Amino acid sequence: MLIGNIWITNFQSITTFLGLLSAGIAIALKDIFVNLAGWLFIYWKKPFDVGDRIQIGSIKGDVVDLRLFQFSLLEVGNWVDADQATGRIVHVPNAKVFMEAQANYSQGFNYIWHEQSVMLSLDSDFKKAKELLLAILQAKCQSEYKNIEAALLRAHKDQLISFGHFTPIVYLSIQERGIRLTMRYLCDPRKRRGFEDSVSEQVLQTLRAQPDIRIVYPISTVQLEQKMPPSTNG
Repeated sequence: MLIGNIWITNFQSITTFLGLLSAGIAIALKDIFVNLAGWLFIYWKKPFDVGDRIQIGSIKGDVVDLRLFQFSLLEVGNWVDADQATGRIVHVPNAKVFMEAQANYSQGFNYIWHEQSVMLSLDSDFKKAKELLLAILQAKCQSEYKNIEAALLRAHKDQLISFGHFTPIVYLSIQERGIRLTMRYLCDPRKRRGFEDSVSEQVLQTLRAQPDIRIVYPISTVQLEQKMPPSTNG
């Protein structure tokens, strides 16, 4: 009887030890298992694939590699104030797909809406300026209309993505410093900076040639006061 009690006690101790050991191993390997689950999720649900431009949390870039425990991005943005590569490769744990929201620039619809603004003085001919900006956008975007329309039809069929219109538009608003004209148009996310540069150059050339349209910029005024020395008379 004594031997049986000792055996049972030892067995319970071993069971407790193994239970604690298993719990410790599970905690220690938790990240590995979650990363593996993330890898399965990426390959099964396909939230992104190699070649896609994505943003996960605060990190943005082009997916260049998918592995068992992490995926790699060619970083875009960060200190480069535009959608262009920094040259760095960022390795992201697969577990991030369960913790961070993901934005995919390449899936569903291959174009994004982009906006540029120009500020005019209150005495500018804003109607004329609006027509000129719209003409610039229409000329720049015309070659992409067929591609955009085809991509939009596919997106509507596959993911119910739809827009009221896909052609450029110019919006007007009154600000403290003057009249803001905002140009809104669809563009390829990988070509956004180059396209914006081309549009900006054309806008400056066109508006500066108009005597009744004046572009305004933020101006700061510094006022200096000089104190007079105290009078020595009397």
